[in-house]
Amino acid sequence: MQPLTDLDFNASKKLTFDIIGNELTPSSKYDFKFKDYAPEVFRELRHIFGLDPSDYLVSLTAKYILSELASPGKSKSFFYYSRDYKFIIKTIHHCEHRQLRKILKSYYDHAKQNPNTLISQFYGLHRLKMPFGSSGNGVRKVHFVVMNNLFPPHRDIHRTYDLKGSTLQRYTDEEKANLKKKKNIVLKDNNWLQDDKRIQLGPLKRKQFLKQLSIDVEFLKKLNIMDYSLLLGIHDVNIGNKNDLNSKRLSVFAPPTGANKLTIRKTNPISIDRVKDLPIAEFPDRAKFYFYSHDGGIRATDENNEPIDEIYYMGVIDCLTNYSIIKHMETFWKSIMHPRKTISAIPASEYGDRFYDFITKAVEPKKTEYKDKPDLKPYKD
Repeated sequence: MQPLTDLDFNASKKLTFDIIGNELTPSSKYDFKFKDYAPEVFRELRHIFGLDPSDYLVSLTAKYILSELASPGKSKSFFYYSRDYKFIIKTIHHCEHRQLRKILKSYYDHAKQNPNTLISQFYGLHRLKMPFGSSGNGVRKVHFVVMNNLFPPHRDIHRTYDLKGSTLQRYTDEEKANLKKKKNIVLKDNNWLQDDKRIQLGPLKRKQFLKQLSIDVEFLKKLNIMDYSLLLGIHDVNIGNKNDLNSKRLSVFAPPTGANKLTIRKTNPISIDRVKDLPIAEFPDRAKFYFYSHDGGIRATDENNEPIDEIYYMGVIDCLTNYSIIKHMETFWKSIMHPRKTISAIPASEYGDRFYDFITKAVEPKKTEYKDKPDLKPYKD
């Protein structure tokens, strides 16, 4: 592999496809134009993260991926899984797209020096361009990023937390969520404090985890990034997969044959069939990474470093928010109404310190009290 140059970080490559994913010549009438940003850089990143390159582009340009990205009504950010569930395809706003390109060199250097980073693994940055409207004269652009899927398809996740270290509006009402029959209930900081939970890592694993988290947080602080969180999925070994949660939670989009054009052209897209056959084995390419080495995650251990009955799947996500002028104004206005230590939007350095302090307490034995633990009764923000 040739050493990367500065040009590689600013390079892009355009490809043209028809509706079924066949590559076309540039002059042909197209259904999709696919732009691949910094392809050589992301190829190296995929190598660093142990991703098999053979089916990456094929997976992205398959008809079910292209059709779903092109579906009308997808103005908000959304994500779904690749067919093998190894990665997530997530649409992003243009400002996030610019931010990732801006920090790409720093991110690449960080990933190369820290292959066990807890920060989201970015596998590719792309743009999809397609004709839009009844006449096909309009043009629609969708930016999306491809990342690692933290949660395994072969293990049920029994409890999920999203932890920022802030407490304002950081509570999920489980009763309401259950009444609405939500499949993926994500609990937040106040739920964690109310449950008096801990990430149970013995001294050896705790030391490794906090060391890497400290390195990652310092990196994000230097880039002026905030608003990230630790996504934590907990698998209870005693319960196992008997509730079959993943067959209800996971699905891959696969448009029916012959209906692809309608999916793209119509204002109200047709229904989409879902593939429910889930992989039964763990991801073997994760085994070499410390925090993914046990069945795709990390096994809980007691204070004697002996295994106990939980497996954790976790990583630092949503790492593309810069502490901008808008965020600065948000800090100002929310600080008038609420204690500054409780709000999410604070300068990157403060945010990183508070986040690290909260997660440090989260992995310490239960005798350690959380700093500034709020009065959670009646459990409302």
